[in-house]
Amino acid sequence: MRRTTILRNRLQAARARHDTREWAVKRRERVRHLIELGGLVVKAGLVELTDDDRAVLFGAFLNAADMARGDERGHALALWRRRGRRAFEADAQDRT
Repeated sequence: MRRTTILRNRLQAARARHDTREWAVKRRERVRHLIELGGLVVKAGLVELTDDDRAVLFGAFLNAADMARGDERGHALALWRRRGRRAFEADAQDRT
């Protein structure tokens, strides 16, 4: 019985991965996007630095959003982009 359930679940998962209906494709794209964003939070070290405190993380994101809406938007985005690109490049070098 358990083996049958496992096989049925695998079959359903395989069907879901290959579902080409528009809503299913959009849902998979959204899920992938959200997972990638979560990965950035982990990669930046924010989870460990905040002891996985969701309120602290949300507050930090709200602070960043306020800065991105402010008068210094261009400066903040340029600074964040530079730092992010450098971090990605350093990570790529560390992997090689």
